[in-house]
Amino acid sequence: MQAYLDHAAATPMRPESLAAMLPYLTEHFGNPSGSHAVARRARSAVDDARDEVAQCLGCGPGEVVFTSGGTEADNLAVLGVGASGRGTSMCSAVEHHAVGNTCAALGATVVPVDRSGVVDLDALAGALGPGVGLVSVMLVNNEVGSVQPLAEVDALVRELAPRALLHTDAVAAVGWLDVAALGAVADLVSVSAHKFGGPKGVGALVVRDRARLAPVLHGGAQERGRRPGTQDVAGIVGMAAALRVATAERDEAVARVGRLRDRLADGLTASIDGVGETAVRVGAGGVHDRSAKVANSCHLRIAGVDQEELLVLLDDEGVCASAGAACASGALEASHVLMAMGFAADDAKSAVRLSLGYTTDDGEIDHVLEVVPKVVERLRT
Repeated sequence: MQAYLDHAAATPMRPESLAAMLPYLTEHFGNPSGSHAVARRARSAVDDARDEVAQCLGCGPGEVVFTSGGTEADNLAVLGVGASGRGTSMCSAVEHHAVGNTCAALGATVVPVDRSGVVDLDALAGALGPGVGLVSVMLVNNEVGSVQPLAEVDALVRELAPRALLHTDAVAAVGWLDVAALGAVADLVSVSAHKFGGPKGVGALVVRDRARLAPVLHGGAQERGRRPGTQDVAGIVGMAAALRVATAERDEAVARVGRLRDRLADGLTASIDGVGETAVRVGAGGVHDRSAKVANSCHLRIAGVDQEELLVLLDDEGVCASAGAACASGALEASHVLMAMGFAADDAKSAVRLSLGYTTDDGEIDHVLEVVPKVVERLRT
């Protein structure tokens, strides 16, 4: 049996997304920038998809910029504001590399986080000032699942750096949180289709009308001059379909997947000695409070186990998991997220990310609960 628990890296495509894409991979092949009937059919599909994405993300259709994915959306936000001359940049210490490395290239200020991976609001307040042009704080951490207090971040930014734009990487949030409501305070919001059942290679950046970006790429006038290049019509249509379903089914998914996640986390922490669950609070009687995390995230640190060996053996047993962000796979360094949270390198290198999704079922959880303790015992002995 295979248990796929790496939905934070990529989700299976939703049937609705694939069905929506197929006509634009076959008979409706036109370039949406053209003027004839075939091109107009493609352009109409992009326009309809833009309307749908805008409705799901709580913005106007003209505020949606289609990109090649979350990384490009993040880069467009950070570099676009940086090139506009608005001011200096800031980001949290646990951002995805698409934000963190881009901000580092601009010499941005890095704001620390607490043991749960939540941005330190006092440190943020101390770093803000009138010369700040961009603040980037992700809505949900892609490794450990922590939800950031975006409204509080926004309040500080508006008070202490009124010229700054607020960007949030919401890639890990779609399907688990109401991004339209929680992201409403942000000037710029990044999403990526393959995290919620859409195709790889397509994403979007919400650019509120009040925000101004300098283009990062140069070419044609597509996306109102903010992102040149021929649009991926099939990918855009597939993303819109997946986003529509993920939004409609969010409440049910959070309840069902959250129950599965709790059973998984409780079962593994009870059956394996020396397990620490990341970004949770342990209350009276050892009860784990996971309310500050998204429902699909189970991140564990297993003492005395090397994560690389663990993942290889889990794969042999049909369990698909990861150590963290897929784009960092193969890196020998400890997770920058866990290090920023104050964990030692040994802790960071004994971590495993088990992320659930809309296809996860009880049978997969049963399999993982059976396999992981055996694998850990084998590695320890």
